[in-house]
Amino acid sequence: MTANKIFRLAAALTLGLAVIAFLAPAPCQAQIYRLSKEELIELTSTMPSTWERFPDGRPKVPDAMLERAKGLSSEEMMGNQYTDGFQVLHPGKKMVGRAFTLQFVPARPELDGFARSRAQKAGINGLNNQTVIDMLEPGDILCVDLFGKKQGGTIVGDNLFYYIMRATKGAGLVVDGSIRDLEGIAPMEMPLYFMHTDPSAIGQATLAGWNIPVKIGTVTVLPGDLVVGDQEGLNFVSPSRVEQMLDRADETHIHDEWTRKQFDTGKYKSSEIYGSPRDPQLKKEYADYLKKRLEEIRKK
Repeated sequence: MTANKIFRLAAALTLGLAVIAFLAPAPCQAQIYRLSKEELIELTSTMPSTWERFPDGRPKVPDAMLERAKGLSSEEMMGNQYTDGFQVLHPGKKMVGRAFTLQFVPARPELDGFARSRAQKAGINGLNNQTVIDMLEPGDILCVDLFGKKQGGTIVGDNLFYYIMRATKGAGLVVDGSIRDLEGIAPMEMPLYFMHTDPSAIGQATLAGWNIPVKIGTVTVLPGDLVVGDQEGLNFVSPSRVEQMLDRADETHIHDEWTRKQFDTGKYKSSEIYGSPRDPQLKKEYADYLKKRLEEIRKK
């Protein structure tokens, strides 16, 4: 699927037919869109064919890949979707998981009647942000596009944050908007990236859909992306690139490991070793070391 087709699809979702209902308990109308299973598979068709998908078609980056991704740095993920400028609740705690996207737009009162009609036809009663939160699976990171909203842009307080932590097994939460009850949230050991804090309840925001393309910071995030957050910022990686990136990172880690071992000997100047050894014998020594360590790592 081309980039133009992706954004045409996203625009159609934002402007086309929808199921709309009130977002309760906050005074916040809800305009609900989601991709069909077939559309979600088409959108993410470049993912490895051997990987599993969730029942709705969302890519499921394997657990083993998530574990390997915990050793990644932002430098090793260059070339992917990177954004920063967020407040980070636990700067020393790496966030790794699968993107579950949720989008809001500024509310419009004209949507009220359409909201009631569409909700009733779809058999949806009392739809709210908790309905989406209740869909989360272990390893999911809820990535919320709340268009940077501060007052009324509070996706969760401490109780719903605690629920997300339990449901996702502590994977994490990303909010391009606000959270409230920071004092209650702060002791909880789940990674959190957010723009603002505010004591208000969520309001004057329309829920536009879930597991659709969303904007987080300065980048587009697709459902099923690998999400990696560290002290520098957030990286979102297409499933099609995950394995190649992890393999390249393994080689980078081994290169750094070998380089520092040589520095520790005190025999060499930095330019003789880094970034590549000059001496042919050292080059061979490094090549042998790389092969041996890669075999050890990939046996695990």
